Amino acid sequence: MRGSFTYCNPTKLYFGKNALKNLAGELEKYGPNVQLIYGGGSIKKNGIYDEVVEVLTACGKTIVEDGGVMPNPTVDKLREGVQIARDHNVDLLLAVGGGSCCDYAKAVSVSVNCDDDPWEKYYVRFEEPDCDIVPVGCVLTMVGTGSEMNGGAVITNHETKQKIGHVFGTEVMPKFTVLNPVYTLSLPHYQMVAGIYDIFNHICEQYFSGADDNVSDYLSEGLMRSLIHSSRIANEDPQDYEARSNIMWTATWALNTLLSRAKTTDWMVHMLGQAAGAHTDATHGMTLAAVSLPYYRYLIQSAAGEDAGPTGEACIAKFARFATEVWKVSPDGRSEEELAYAGLEALENWMKELGLVMNLTELGASEDMVEGIADSTIILKGGYKVLTREEVADILRQSL
Repeated sequence: MRGSFTYCNPTKLYFGKNALKNLAGELEKYGPNVQLIYGGGSIKKNGIYDEVVEVLTACGKTIVEDGGVMPNPTVDKLREGVQIARDHNVDLLLAVGGGSCCDYAKAVSVSVNCDDDPWEKYYVRFEEPDCDIVPVGCVLTMVGTGSEMNGGAVITNHETKQKIGHVFGTEVMPKFTVLNPVYTLSLPHYQMVAGIYDIFNHICEQYFSGADDNVSDYLSEGLMRSLIHSSRIANEDPQDYEARSNIMWTATWALNTLLSRAKTTDWMVHMLGQAAGAHTDATHGMTLAAVSLPYYRYLIQSAAGEDAGPTGEACIAKFARFATEVWKVSPDGRSEEELAYAGLEALENWMKELGLVMNLTELGASEDMVEGIADSTIILKGGYKVLTREEVADILRQSL
């Protein structure tokens, strides 16, 4: 394991069926005004809203409503939330929902006291906050993003057709998160499996990088095997508490920055998927599912070329390891390249078993949108190959 690193994660987690009982103790640490952030209203139908409001009221908090956070939070919604926070001098941003609500809360937290336009500062220039940050707490109702224990905040700008994430430092991470797996049981199947693939791909984005024997890769393989096992149980019986609780816990560990230590990480599947999402407003996990296999096949094909060199060898070796260690594909009679493709075949079969969307066409993309999506795709350099803009467009076409 090469390289040096620092690891710190200050988020306090409360996990289990009675986790919400810990909310009152956390609320004591903050002032009276709490901005209650939630989505389209599902928490009012399933009773979670009433449970949270009961705790807030018992603690003497003034509740500032901020509902209507969409699955892909927009910059317009961000500005609205900032104004709400300023008008009511809020002391805590409490996100009750999935990753979108958590992301949105963090984006608001760094923008309330910011004199600059938040989109320009954080999502165009990628600057760090230099102002007071309003603390964030989370009550999670949907799993997938890992946003409950990291500094990430993804915002969509429909005007520029961009969906961009900024990973802020530890000071922006939620101060606490309530994780009750029961809160996830009412999710529709589509959202559940989209979240499962988001979790899986978070692990892949960190796993498919580097050439050394990294402890992170062993952790990643265990998490992936656990997720595959639990996902199959949940796919047959979405009310299975043990499976759903294991999925929830895996989601948190998949993207709380632990797995990325001493890794360059890739994240091109997310860049491709987020660009597609900016143009279609499709569910995040489904956009990842649609572009993953074409991207990974392209990596292996490129790595098998004559001029690929050591990086290409590392790429094929890692995908071959993915096949044997995650999917238990037998290496007998197979070359490393054949193993690499066999691993992707196993991944594809599992994705179809869950009922994931397998192409961008199903999500509303079309051939005439490819060039625009390619223009919106940020190209990163941490994976096994740095794509050209033309290669991005080609992969997107293969994803249709």
